[in-house]
Amino acid sequence: MERAHENTSLLSGRVVQGNHYTEEAGKGIRRRNAGVAVHRPSNEEFEPTEVLSDKYQSSDYDVIENQLYCEEEQQLAQKKIHSYIWQLEVKRWFVMLLIGMITACIAAVVDICIDKLAGSKYSLVALYFEDRTDNMTILIPFFLWMSIDIALVSVASLLVVYGEPVAAGSGIPQIKCYLNGVLVPHVVRVKTLVCKVVGIVFAVSGGLAVGKEGPMIHAGSVVAAGVSQGKSTSFKKDFKVFKNFRTDHEKRDFVSGGAAAGVAAAFGAPIGGVLFSLEEGASFWNQSLTWRIFFASMTCSFTLNVLLSYYNGNPWSLSSPGLINFGEFTGIGYHGYEILLFLLMGVFGGLAGALFNAINYKLSVFRIKYVYKSVLCILEVIVISILTVSLSFLSIYLSNDCQPITDSVQYPLQLFCGDGEYSASAALFFSTPEQSVKTLFHAHEGSIKPTTLIPFCLIYFMLATLTYGLSIPSGLFIPSLLAGAAWGRLFGIFLHYLSPDLFSDTGLYALIGAAAQLGGVIRMTISLTVILMEATHNITYGLPLMLVLITAKWCGDIFNHGLYDIHIELHSVPLLKWGPPPLSSHVKAGDVMSRPVITLNTIESVGKITEILQQNEHNGFPVIDPYDQSGMHGGTFRGLIIRSQLSVLLKNKAFTSWPTSTAPRRRIELDDFRNEYPRFTEIEDISITDREKECSIDLRPFMNPSPYSVSKEASLPRIFRLFRALGLRHLVVTDGHNRVIGMVTRKDLARFRYSSHRERGLQELPVVSI
Repeated sequence: MERAHENTSLLSGRVVQGNHYTEEAGKGIRRRNAGVAVHRPSNEEFEPTEVLSDKYQSSDYDVIENQLYCEEEQQLAQKKIHSYIWQLEVKRWFVMLLIGMITACIAAVVDICIDKLAGSKYSLVALYFEDRTDNMTILIPFFLWMSIDIALVSVASLLVVYGEPVAAGSGIPQIKCYLNGVLVPHVVRVKTLVCKVVGIVFAVSGGLAVGKEGPMIHAGSVVAAGVSQGKSTSFKKDFKVFKNFRTDHEKRDFVSGGAAAGVAAAFGAPIGGVLFSLEEGASFWNQSLTWRIFFASMTCSFTLNVLLSYYNGNPWSLSSPGLINFGEFTGIGYHGYEILLFLLMGVFGGLAGALFNAINYKLSVFRIKYVYKSVLCILEVIVISILTVSLSFLSIYLSNDCQPITDSVQYPLQLFCGDGEYSASAALFFSTPEQSVKTLFHAHEGSIKPTTLIPFCLIYFMLATLTYGLSIPSGLFIPSLLAGAAWGRLFGIFLHYLSPDLFSDTGLYALIGAAAQLGGVIRMTISLTVILMEATHNITYGLPLMLVLITAKWCGDIFNHGLYDIHIELHSVPLLKWGPPPLSSHVKAGDVMSRPVITLNTIESVGKITEILQQNEHNGFPVIDPYDQSGMHGGTFRGLIIRSQLSVLLKNKAFTSWPTSTAPRRRIELDDFRNEYPRFTEIEDISITDREKECSIDLRPFMNPSPYSVSKEASLPRIFRLFRALGLRHLVVTDGHNRVIGMVTRKDLARFRYSSHRERGLQELPVVSI
């Protein structure tokens, strides 16, 4: 019974009584009086991370093995069942092929558009920089640069604010929630994909401290969700294919493949994509799914490689497997004594990442409280764009780091330097973040001075902190890598100054610093190690990267969570973590469950079902035997039916022809439910006449006759493991006579959270209407 914590209505033919929620005036907060010894936040003021939102629904991963399902399987068994199973498996692989190819095409379009748009901008501004080196005329290219960037980022912000707000950010937290079983509104819509893809092109070209890699993960997930269903609800087009995949369970598996394909497209790391989907995304996994996801990742990487080879003028010269190319670290080794230095960098990366997350958390809370109007969101983006250009221009203007021009510099600016020289500071600020990362990794010794790196590191760290969370599509990978590469190379220069023979390559320390910073921010370990190994084309750095990332994670976890988890908590999403809260076995199902419970009889009137659906938003309804006139006998738990099923039954008039009849008006098949998926008709859009309300529906052929249930003495960890292992949405609580006394849903479990920070221990979070 989803949203059971709002259940205070007595609308059903039978309502099981029990503890009620109390509503706090002016807060819209409902809390049960369970008497559990846990910490509750103060009623006066709630931080966004200390509540759960009531707006999120859950996915129905549990297979409904009702009479229709069994009959369809029996019919298939009488035919060529092996042929059917083989065709179904081939379709799964074909869908993964399409996901990989389409994601690669989108990535290629994004990369080419950014290259053309950003290249045109930098070329134009660089043209105006020439021969304008006095204090007055130098302002002309400055204001031109600022005007172009404001125009570009405004387009990105408008697409998010007025197009699709869920397209903001990288999209990784939202996809992580989706794969966990939380239905984030509009997260895998076509409209979201368009706003995300177009928005990231303008945001990156506009010079903000964002990357295009993170949003590709979201884009791949949207592609997977759309292709796997063989229909588009946005365009109201059904291609009549892949109907068997129109379930939450199948759709989740394909979205996992889309997320992995997005990583492969971003970094040219197909194995890293599989591990990313496993470590950071998917909450449910199986062996056969691993191979299909790996196939989608490899397809995506290969297709993108081919497309970019044609764009670069070298057809089938497969040297661009991803959007970002860190370049090859060939011939650059490390010594055993450097591992201790790498660990030290990991500690610093964890501390810097924790500081980044803490500052961004405070900014995000401020935005939630004060910057929520559309105009203010767009204005904030413009202000950050002005700040970015101003700080970049000021750093270039004040720097004195002229270097000889080489082929590796994409947009050399002469400014105050002599002929044949360029400004090294401009090479970092006056280019795309991806190119700046590559410059820090591979610039020769002495080409970038510490006086250039120190302001760049501080400025970019601050800009990245301010930018993530704006109302624009924005990736977090590249800004974190760039800030870490800056202080990593600075550390390498210091070591090289101490001993040029022992520490000869500062680019290696830039790579380690980039990994430490990124690991300290997002707290990924295995997948990020493999992604960086694949992106650098060097397995030699596997051990130091792994040690640095795990050190950064451990140090950062002392102070706060990873940034993706922080933003999930900021949106008050009822995410179920990998394991139950520790030391929570004393919390029983009777303390966790929601009650009273709205139940339906095995044969229920159309009017009663319509009234229940109209006056509450619950998703699951236990089906029980009707009580006799005395009210003493009956009420035995028989099954569970969900809201979408009832909606399809009412829409298709699957009830008796007349109030006195027993035969249904129309026979319902599983395809009737598949055709409606995923946006089932709302009860307000279903026309039911007064005479039809007197008819009845036999729910037994459609309900799940064997849903999972527990006794009220079941512990919270046991209930939690059932939910996580089986992908449940509803868990019925029964008494010794198999009568329904309560219902456990995702929000009931997510309310109990163990906090290791600030010594709060086990908390019970309130559920609010946001």
